Amino acid sequence: MRASFCLAAVACTAAVPALAQTPAAPADPIEHVTVRLDLARAALQPSLGAETYRLRQGALATLPQAGNAPLNQVLLQAPGVAQDSYGQIHVRGDHDEIQFRIDGVQLPEGLAVFGQSLQTRFARDIALTTGALPAQFGFLQAAVVSIDTKTGRTDPGGEISLYGGARDLFQPSFSYGASSGRWDLFVTGDALHSRVGIENPTPAFNAVHDLSNQTHGLAKLTFTADTDTRVSLIAGLSNADYQIPNNPAQRPMLGLSDAGVASFDSAGLTEHQREITDFAILSLQKSIGTLDLQVAAFTRYSSLHYSPDPVGDLLFDGISQTASRSVMSSGAQTDAAWHVSDTHTLRAGAQLFVERAVFGTDSVVSPQLGTDADGNPAYGDQPISVQDGGGKTGTLYGLYVQDEWRILPSLTINYGARFDGVSEFVSETQLSPRVNVVWRPTRTTTLHAGYSRYFTPPPFEEVTNGSIASLQGTSAASAVTLNDRVRPERDHYVDAGIDQIVIPGLHLGLDAYYKQATDLIDEGQFGAPIILSAFNYAKGQVHGYEASLSYDRGPLSLYANLAWSRAIGKDIVSSQFDFSAEDLAYIANRWVHLDHDQRWTGSGGAAYTLFHTTDHPLRASADLVVGSGLRADGAVPNGRALPGYDVVNTSLVQTLKHRLGRGTDLRLDILNLLDRRYIIRDGSGIGVGAPQFGLRRTILVGVTQKF
Repeated sequence: MRASFCLAAVACTAAVPALAQTPAAPADPIEHVTVRLDLARAALQPSLGAETYRLRQGALATLPQAGNAPLNQVLLQAPGVAQDSYGQIHVRGDHDEIQFRIDGVQLPEGLAVFGQSLQTRFARDIALTTGALPAQFGFLQAAVVSIDTKTGRTDPGGEISLYGGARDLFQPSFSYGASSGRWDLFVTGDALHSRVGIENPTPAFNAVHDLSNQTHGLAKLTFTADTDTRVSLIAGLSNADYQIPNNPAQRPMLGLSDAGVASFDSAGLTEHQREITDFAILSLQKSIGTLDLQVAAFTRYSSLHYSPDPVGDLLFDGISQTASRSVMSSGAQTDAAWHVSDTHTLRAGAQLFVERAVFGTDSVVSPQLGTDADGNPAYGDQPISVQDGGGKTGTLYGLYVQDEWRILPSLTINYGARFDGVSEFVSETQLSPRVNVVWRPTRTTTLHAGYSRYFTPPPFEEVTNGSIASLQGTSAASAVTLNDRVRPERDHYVDAGIDQIVIPGLHLGLDAYYKQATDLIDEGQFGAPIILSAFNYAKGQVHGYEASLSYDRGPLSLYANLAWSRAIGKDIVSSQFDFSAEDLAYIANRWVHLDHDQRWTGSGGAAYTLFHTTDHPLRASADLVVGSGLRADGAVPNGRALPGYDVVNTSLVQTLKHRLGRGTDLRLDILNLLDRRYIIRDGSGIGVGAPQFGLRRTILVGVTQKF
């Protein structure tokens, strides 16, 4: 069994997309149409000249945990992807400006903080695209995660799985795929119970108060009307409840009291957060002669609700705030490709998001009664409630045109432009030219270079000036009251690289990139509610280098990635109330590292299948994640790097073929095999709210029955 890793990006994404490698014609006429339409859909949005790391279905099955693995953990195997707390990832020094596409349709940005609202188990193919992106990719452009979903034809039959082990983890799941004539159905779902919902704030083996219960599901129904037309409906959901883990042995330091209570043991805090995401996509794909077209309508609802510890939050943070946020987004996307000739393709498309954001807070705070003898604020011990709420409706829109032209047999140029606009808390537009060149001097060598102008709208949730004013004169008052609105980020981005097939099966890739940003967007956690808030640096610079190596031959697969990055910003020019006056003054005239700037990032893995020619193969695999550490405060904001770390995960999967159904898989996964104690955050840094440590050694087992 081959893992089917595709790590050397340009080999996958040069003049012809990877999916365009024409397979043998299926015997089933409908299946033949399905394959052809899949190829046409991939050709609508080629990542020509950009860097793409692709995990096909065989590779996803090879990774430790396989379909049970959270999507962020899967993406850590790509070059230049750094892990952060709360399940966040950073690609090439950006905070979290990652767009997700399902079967070619971009989902609006959601509100999930801890959980992964999209699941690995429904993916047939996952691709992470970075670099100088072509014109069809807009809004969120640090990376594009493209997920091709499973179908009843690609994954027929059913599976029932039980998976679990350490820390009370229990995750039953199922999937079922079927097709009949023109109809195709695939459905999957799971439930998760675990005592490792969020990273541990201490290096201890187990966290205090860290239970999480989650459910996830997805269904896809496809109707192939004729040889050139199909309609599909995708619906998904994610519902997750989290306990916020505690950091024991902490004592309140603000000198507040609540009806005479002034002491509180942090181990007894009872904070919770609930996150919900629902989405649906209805798409029509049509081929008319040399014209390929996909039109989609979509909607996504996401919300989060934070419930504080009524007394503990007030004593520790000066505020006990029940906070809710939700965003309802609906819109449409159209992509079209006209194949003018074998060497010339014109593409155009449009996107429209209409969004409604709603927020509400109930803040319990201590009123300021005056000052003490030393001039410090003095607060009463009878808390008061301050309520606030509101909503806003806005739009995002984008149009693009581009021309792919193979001007020589070995030289292809793809040039075009986007026009993007945002009308939400701010109203701005930008015309963004883009160009990529791919040159194949030999059959084994591919070089590429590109330039892209980017326009990234800010997240559609914002703290208003009225909210800040309502807390003045209380224990939650901000020393800085300036709150300029978060503006879109505008970038110049250049990228160049080479991919070399050294010998059959062995790929080597090298890439370099540079981004110059105006109003660089970053996000942080400010206050007790675990809700990320955005702010701008007036200027930003990000640059780095990546190297990838992969070998895939017979039963053996190997890969390794290494990346170096530097991300800096200067002068915070929005949401200033979230920062101290001292930090604002220092950063105003000096470059500082971004809090998620990790200098070195690496990943690697190996998989080998024993007895691969028999009915009972045994697959052994391991992967590795290495980081030099995110940033923390030192003598200056974000002035030092946290200690580096390395984490090894392993997996053994035994397949048994027998008369009961289509066989059984027995799985053993060991996460953090060497039980490394490593810190992700120490609680300091710009926009960093609490310490987090990596998962300690965790042993998990599973059984999957196929029928």
